[in-house]
Amino acid sequence: MSFRQSPSFTSSSPPYDDHIPSKRKLDDYAADDEDKLGSVRMQRDEISAVPDSSNGGGGGTIFSISPNFNKLNHGPDSLSSPSLLDCRQPECKTQVQFFIKSIWGGNTLVVRANSDETVGSLLERLDLKTGIPVSEQRLIYRGRELQRDQSLADCHIQNDAGLTMVGRMRSTRHPAGWNAIDCMISKIYQLCKGEVVTGPSKYITDRMSDFFSGVPKKDIELQFDYIHIFMASYAPTALVSLYTSSIEGNRECAYHCIKYFLTISKTNLTESLYIKCAPTIIIEFCKLLRQIGHVDPLYFRCWHTLASLLTKTSVWNGLLIYKGDKKDRGDRGNIRPVIVIQDLFPFVSELASRLSKDLVKSMELPLSILSLSNDVRNLVIFLPLLRQAIVEQAGPNCPISMPQNKIGSSHPWHEQEIRLLHNIFVDLLLKMDDCLKNMEDRLCLNSNAEGEVVRTGWSQYLAILKELNSISKLYQGAEEKFWGELTHRKASFSMLIIRYAKPADDNQWLFQHKEVTNFESRRHLAMMLLPEVRKDNDELYEMLIDRSQLLSESFEYIAHADPASLCGGLFLEFKNEEATGPGVLREWFILVCQAIFNPKNALFAACPNDHKRFYPNPSSKVDPMHLEYFSFSGRVIALALMHKVQVGIFFDRVFFLQLAGMQLSVEDIREADPLLYNSCKQILEMDAEFIDSDALGLTFVTEVEELGSRKAVELCLGGKNIVVNSKNREEYVDLLIQHHFVTSISEQVSHFAQGFADILSKPDKRTCFFHSLELQDLDWMLYGTESVICVDDWKAHTDFNGYTETDPQILWFWKIVGEMSEKQKKVLLFFWTSVKYLPVEGFRGLVSKLHIYKSSEPHDRLPSSHTCFYQLCFPPYPSAAVMQDRLLFITQEHVGCSFGTL
Repeated sequence: MSFRQSPSFTSSSPPYDDHIPSKRKLDDYAADDEDKLGSVRMQRDEISAVPDSSNGGGGGTIFSISPNFNKLNHGPDSLSSPSLLDCRQPECKTQVQFFIKSIWGGNTLVVRANSDETVGSLLERLDLKTGIPVSEQRLIYRGRELQRDQSLADCHIQNDAGLTMVGRMRSTRHPAGWNAIDCMISKIYQLCKGEVVTGPSKYITDRMSDFFSGVPKKDIELQFDYIHIFMASYAPTALVSLYTSSIEGNRECAYHCIKYFLTISKTNLTESLYIKCAPTIIIEFCKLLRQIGHVDPLYFRCWHTLASLLTKTSVWNGLLIYKGDKKDRGDRGNIRPVIVIQDLFPFVSELASRLSKDLVKSMELPLSILSLSNDVRNLVIFLPLLRQAIVEQAGPNCPISMPQNKIGSSHPWHEQEIRLLHNIFVDLLLKMDDCLKNMEDRLCLNSNAEGEVVRTGWSQYLAILKELNSISKLYQGAEEKFWGELTHRKASFSMLIIRYAKPADDNQWLFQHKEVTNFESRRHLAMMLLPEVRKDNDELYEMLIDRSQLLSESFEYIAHADPASLCGGLFLEFKNEEATGPGVLREWFILVCQAIFNPKNALFAACPNDHKRFYPNPSSKVDPMHLEYFSFSGRVIALALMHKVQVGIFFDRVFFLQLAGMQLSVEDIREADPLLYNSCKQILEMDAEFIDSDALGLTFVTEVEELGSRKAVELCLGGKNIVVNSKNREEYVDLLIQHHFVTSISEQVSHFAQGFADILSKPDKRTCFFHSLELQDLDWMLYGTESVICVDDWKAHTDFNGYTETDPQILWFWKIVGEMSEKQKKVLLFFWTSVKYLPVEGFRGLVSKLHIYKSSEPHDRLPSSHTCFYQLCFPPYPSAAVMQDRLLFITQEHVGCSFGTL
């Protein structure tokens, strides 16, 4: 139990009809009026409750000390067996033995104590034994209450004397609630004794329903006080004792009743009250059920209910509180804790141990481990809370040095937990390394073999690694160790990302160390940020484009469209042409991108040393609509990536890094401006004495060309008066690069980025998209491969319809293709598929295999194609010479690179 409070309660409402009568009345003990026998708090390990129906409407509740709630595997015979309580102190010689029983029977305690020991000391020992607070205990001997400052000798307690322990009656604001719970516990007591009870499950659940229906409606303090009755009466202990009873039917009854509590507490309480109060009770159920066994189904049910509750909590001062408290309450004094964070550690330790064993099984068994996904789900819930608590307590000592130094003494209650979490990290990281190695052994990753059945237990590995990465940040050297291990398992780790990383997941942690992933996994992470192309024709965005007005008409369609309509998919036709479908769309993407990045249109500038690489042109402002066109360009590039079309464009590094939100260095401008690069390098490498002599005559000023004229611009405030020297030259170079490649094109980059973000599933993830990639990754995604086309790869990914691979026409075809020039092969491939640039994986990276169809056309007809389906059709030509003549005709670029009316 998280918070031990001394409850005060008495049920003054009329009890239910079938209570067990008490054997003796209070008056028999001649107690004072103010201390008449009333309720004694039932300790969760040892106390059962029986209401006293003899008191009528104003009577209290009498409790008996009974070990059946202490021993989970009990029988009815144990109710009358005595228990020994040894209270002797070794330095005293005179000893006395006596017996203590409660007013309501149950076990009798056999006590051995020194005669000079005080009654108060004896009461403290009884507190430890029974769990009943000292403030609630009264000892009666020969009709008189014993005073706490008296010694046993003063009280004239003789050997084998009999004492009675009673409880003090105290008032309560919730008599009906106490009455309902008391009656419920009375029934449980009867069942544990083996008495025959009609309809026990219904009776207990009805009383539980009565209890929850009486929750105060408005006053928050009264609500908390009321719900606390369930814990203060130790109802969870009673229910678990019933669950562990060996008497037939008791276990089933308790199982039904505890499940009923889990349901009714959620449905009858407001969300806030449920989250703040239920965890304390449910974790008590977990603690008690955990003693039975870690595989008990009811234990798992309570455990999972607790886990779902904790998703709506956060950590504050070592306590778990309702998230709404921090948001809705400015006064933290009003925040009421849900449970103490420390209560979770035993369960997390057990969870980690079970998960460690399940990971071993996942390497050995071909089927999924059912418990693995549940354990991982709980791990993802509990570990962030524990990490947050440790970070909160460790403060400036985080990351923590292991073995611990000062942190343990500063926060002693966390010392064990810090060590425990570190041990969990070390053990699970070792197990995960074994699991990833096992994956590599079972899958031929490098050849992308699919023969091995993928084990569903693997689907949980990525979630485990994510949590281990988070834990690693708590300990010195652990983060380096974590990523170092993954570096050795790059192939299997990348495979996990490709197979199991989902768009709904938080994949931000995977962007941090791109060196431990490969191109395919990084591309997968980036592509998940784009919407999937929908194939529902009713939702396609339709465009009719005139080839002669390609750029302007495309701009009107794309720039002014609602981004949501573009994300649904595109349908395009060229005016006066019959061809439609994905093939035509691929051609449009290639053509419009060639127009956008054509230097003549002044939007983008080509790098001097690599005319395939582009960055925004600082002089693009000559067109008053240039910023709208940059937004349009961003949308087009995002749509091309979304449709997986290689458009034959490279971004320069200065452009890519700005889109990724990264800083530029001298080396980054090498391709964009070789002259400026060389000048900056010379300044940085120049002899210090020479540059300090002001021989260069440099100040923090640069010249820029604007609308045909040149003007001087200060790189910083007062830059014309700051001379470049050996101490400030690095700052000068940084400001120079910043001005030429950031400031001068910041508006262009911003509008391109916004247009790109319009197409993303989550527009705020624009920087993440580019940050998750290397520049070469984006090159491969936008351009494809520059490698020569491999005819063997082409053949391996081609199927036949009407032909077989041994027919003469097919043998002639591949022989002719093999003898073509590289340019002719690309034209033929484009005619066949509308794919001008192959993906980096080659033909394997296309959306489907290619197909050769046998047509019934006359032999004098040219081959035809259905680019949407990657189909090439030709008749059975009578000779290789005729086929070669027909194929060479369509591989002329002016024929093969436009669909027109062919």
